[in-house]
Amino acid sequence: MPASRLTPIIVGVGDCVNTSQKVEDAIEPAELMLRAIEIAIKDTNLPESVISRLREEIDSIDVVKTWTWPYPDLPGLLAEKLGARPSHKEYSDHGGNKPVKFLDEAARRISLGKSKVAIITGGEALASLSACAKEKKLPPPGWSKPAQAVDSVFSPTNSGVSRSDLATIHDVGAPIHIYPLYENGFRKYRGQTLQQNNQESATLYAEFAQTASKNPYAWNYGKSAETEESIGRVSSKNRMICFPYPLLMNAFNTVNLAGACLLTSTAYAQELGIPEDRWIYPLGGAGTQDANNFWERPDFHSSPSISRSIDAALKVSGLSKEDIDLYDFYSCFPIVPKIASYHLGLPIVNSPKPITLLGGLTSFGGAGNNYSMHAITEMTRQLRVDAGQRGLVLANGGYLTYQHVVCLSNIASNALYPSQAPLSEYVTDIPCPPIEQKPEGPAFIETYTVEFMRDGTPLRGSIVGRLKNNGHRFIANHGDAETLRRLSTDSEEPVGLNGRVRANPKGDGRNLFTLTDYASL
Repeated sequence: MPASRLTPIIVGVGDCVNTSQKVEDAIEPAELMLRAIEIAIKDTNLPESVISRLREEIDSIDVVKTWTWPYPDLPGLLAEKLGARPSHKEYSDHGGNKPVKFLDEAARRISLGKSKVAIITGGEALASLSACAKEKKLPPPGWSKPAQAVDSVFSPTNSGVSRSDLATIHDVGAPIHIYPLYENGFRKYRGQTLQQNNQESATLYAEFAQTASKNPYAWNYGKSAETEESIGRVSSKNRMICFPYPLLMNAFNTVNLAGACLLTSTAYAQELGIPEDRWIYPLGGAGTQDANNFWERPDFHSSPSISRSIDAALKVSGLSKEDIDLYDFYSCFPIVPKIASYHLGLPIVNSPKPITLLGGLTSFGGAGNNYSMHAITEMTRQLRVDAGQRGLVLANGGYLTYQHVVCLSNIASNALYPSQAPLSEYVTDIPCPPIEQKPEGPAFIETYTVEFMRDGTPLRGSIVGRLKNNGHRFIANHGDAETLRRLSTDSEEPVGLNGRVRANPKGDGRNLFTLTDYASL
């Protein structure tokens, strides 16, 4: 097949939502994915006689890793159920960037003639699993035999890391801790007050909630959308989790959602007779990641991996930011769409161009690693009806760690799909301050967060600081009650305040930071 004909296109998308949380209605992730795939196949608008031929040509299945259930071979299980014999099967590791990464890679394989018909899919059933766990029905009746025993429900907060890790020694290793570190750093960098920052986040997420309430695939579809007031005000129903994010600024993961995307080439689509009004063109993609250890990154007000992934994806797609009509920025916490918008020069609130088509992981639903699969399906639908001509999806994973971006269009490009990834795996060329494992002496706060207990009482302050004598960076916990109190209020900006850091006298490896005025030292 001539290279000029190998143009990858999305020809089918599907979403599946199981809104019931009754034990008797529990549907496992594999079945939700199969249903989404079947919807995507039918979305091609082919007659059933031709669909059977399309099925026979499925030669690529990529599956985003599910949090819900440990399958021994999920891509193989789906292939068997579909009656397919794919030469390419991949099951990802964890990361919210994976759906877009898989789309980019599948498009590339098609463009190079290495694949004819590709499926990417993923899904979660954490709402059903949680309901079954509550009723002591584990494993849920009728679900596939797991690869390992399941005796609890997965949470990214309790996913478990070595206690020898510098961050986990200080109990600051989960997403609920790390994204707030960036929000607080970003606020200070932009010169906002704490009140202005809270208002911005509440307004942003109220806009997102409105979007989700109108999306039929959203977990909160049809429900009354949360408001600026309900999102921004701490209350018994919206308790503070880790400052500055109350509950309604955190991802909501207890959902039952699956999505799927079907790709082929324009040549094979023409051969099958797939109508051109189903065709959406991936133009190019890019992805990279920052250091795995958040304390080894250059600062806490930017994400080089976001900036570079966006810029590279636009470049390889032959586009500028002005060419993009629709965006969907991954949003497990407000800081991700804020950093992306800031980089692109878009207003963070009241943007003239949509920055979410779904409504974020709080209001649409945090479908594990698979959230951005739904962004791909929704972007495809909106481009098909000419809501815009070009769209960009940003998928984020880890602790603001992994990023992948793809540009889609309802207009064919004159260029072939990029034959190789434009970015290296890691961003390595931006210096990071040296890390001090056992700091001692005058210091200041670079960023921070405070974790709260369920009753609203501050539990623990987590500080990323810098030593005054050499600029080295360290991690510490609050050193006394007054420091914790001052970190927990919105009456002053803690970032930049002076103090002293020392080792915990208990000898548990922790560093302790105490706020005092050492400006004269």
